[in-house]
Amino acid sequence: MNDKPFLIPKELIFYQEEIKKSLFITQLKHTPSNAEAKAFIDQVKIQHAAARHHCWGVVVGRPEDSMKWGFSDDGEPSGTAGKPILAQLAGSGVGEMTAVVTRYSGGIKLGTGGLVRAYGGGVQKALKLLQTIEKKITTKLLLELDYGFVAIVQSLLCQFEAQEVEADYSQQVKMVVDIELRYVNDFTRSVINKSGARILVTPLDGKQ
Repeated sequence: MNDKPFLIPKELIFYQEEIKKSLFITQLKHTPSNAEAKAFIDQVKIQHAAARHHCWGVVVGRPEDSMKWGFSDDGEPSGTAGKPILAQLAGSGVGEMTAVVTRYSGGIKLGTGGLVRAYGGGVQKALKLLQTIEKKITTKLLLELDYGFVAIVQSLLCQFEAQEVEADYSQQVKMVVDIELRYVNDFTRSVINKSGARILVTPLDGKQ
C-alpha cells in the first residue's frame, strides 16, 4: 500500500466558455469513491437536464492509480470527449476527482479535432482554478503503558505529527493514536527503544 500523501480538490470548480455557439460547462469535484463520482455525474445531468451531452472523466483514489480511472463520451463521437477530459485529470497529479463537461449545442459542428480541444481545454482551464489540499494516509495504533511513560509518548506524538484520539487513564494508560502510515515503523521503534520495550503497540486497522 502506498503511504505517501497526495493532493485532492479543496472545493467544487465551475468554468464555462462558448465555442462556435456551443456552451461548454466544466465542473470539477472531490469524489473519494465510485459511488460519489456517479452521484456527482447524476447531479450534473439533473442540473442541466436540457443539455445534450454530459461527458466525464474520473480519477478515484491516488492520481497515479490508472486501475481506478474511467470516462464517457456520452453520445459525442468516440474519443472526442471522455479521453481528452481524463487525459487532463491524469496529468494534473490530483486524485479523487471527477470532471463533468456539459455541452449545450449551438448547431455549428466543431469536428472531431474541435471537440477534443473544447472538452480537454475546458478541463485544462478549470484545473488552473483548482485549489488542492493534501490527503494524508493514516492508521490507528493502540498504546498500552504505565503512567511513567506518558511524557515520552506525548513527546513522540509531537515528533511524528500524530494525534491522540482517545485515552483511558485507569490502572494503566490505554491510548489510541492516529498517525501517518509512513511514520508507523519509525514511531513504533522509537516507542520501544525509549521505554525499554515496556510500551505495548498494537495496530488497530490492519494497514501496515
